Amino acid sequence: MEFLYFPEDKSEYIPAFIMLVLIMILAIGTMYLFYKKSKKDEKMIDDFDVDQYRIDKHDDRKDN
Repeated sequence: MEFLYFPEDKSEYIPAFIMLVLIMILAIGTMYLFYKKSKKDEKMIDDFDVDQYRIDKHDDRKDN
């Protein structure tokens, strides 16, 4: 048995090539969705008013 198998009939490569293209398209689509969600979250954080929820905003204690 040979270590590497290279078929004489090159039509056996077609299903592997189709799967490779399909997986690459799905990977690119997934990365696009991650990028889109990341930009949406970044905009949400930028629009979030942090000063409204700051704990030490109304701190009336004085240091002795």
